Amino acid sequence: MASSPPLAASPPPSSSWQQYYQLTKPRVVQLIVFCAVIGMALAIPGLPSASEWVKVGAATVGIWLVAGAAAAFNCLVEQQIDSKMKRTAWRATARGELSRLQALIFSAVLCGLGMAILWFWVNPLTMWLTFATFIGYAVIYTVILKPMTPQNIVIGGASGAMPPVLGWAALRGDVGPEAMLLCLIIFLWTPPHFWALALYRTEEYRKAGLPMLPVTHGAEYTRLQIFLYTWVLFAATLLPFLTGMSGWIYLLSAIGLGLGFCSYAWRLWREYSDELARATFRFSLWHLSLLFAALLVDHYLLPWTS
Repeated sequence: MASSPPLAASPPPSSSWQQYYQLTKPRVVQLIVFCAVIGMALAIPGLPSASEWVKVGAATVGIWLVAGAAAAFNCLVEQQIDSKMKRTAWRATARGELSRLQALIFSAVLCGLGMAILWFWVNPLTMWLTFATFIGYAVIYTVILKPMTPQNIVIGGASGAMPPVLGWAALRGDVGPEAMLLCLIIFLWTPPHFWALALYRTEEYRKAGLPMLPVTHGAEYTRLQIFLYTWVLFAATLLPFLTGMSGWIYLLSAIGLGLGFCSYAWRLWREYSDELARATFRFSLWHLSLLFAALLVDHYLLPWTS
């Protein structure tokens, strides 16, 4: 039997601040914060007032800090798993450049600082919701669900879908149905997005001992689930227009982006390749980003009142 290729070429050692920064999974956190900011923007009918701008800034920083803390805790818990997977073997915890204690202290400091900012400069509801999201991702998903069930990303996706709710609560002080609708969209987007990645990383997940859907149920079943989810997601993305939350700019964007995602999923189901799975994963990131950006554009060009 041929020997397995190395996980990855070892990158040169990075500085301490870069090691800590990378623990926060900055690209993932950027998308989280972006969706939270969209929730803030949609929570008020026009541009924020001076006092609301202060809340926007404080909420953005607070949510970023707590999200970064959850990511760092995830790296701490999955240190051994990360060391076995090519896409994560470079992390400072996986390479032993940062100890578990260092990662734990870093996560605790970020979380505590973020929650303090949210409590004092935003409102207690946002702080508690953000802390619940931290527990949902760092503990319930990472520690319990991920190693136990192939539905981990479906159930655990609820915490990842919370950013618009956090943003809405920061400006409104409540959780409105509009915020929950945005949460639903991200909740339905998460499985096809993540399973596309899991398809071309199946052997890595198998080697790491994680029961991801392609590992437990096979690639064909996973591809079918991605295809079905994209159509359910497509229907959900039309709801902001149907409920009067958005206008035609968003509707046309949702239709175009949704059909594009469904097209990728169809091709992935019928004629699979690793390259197509990668392309589907990349498109899913653009899909969510542009969908929420369209909500923002629509909101300011065609104001609505709740």
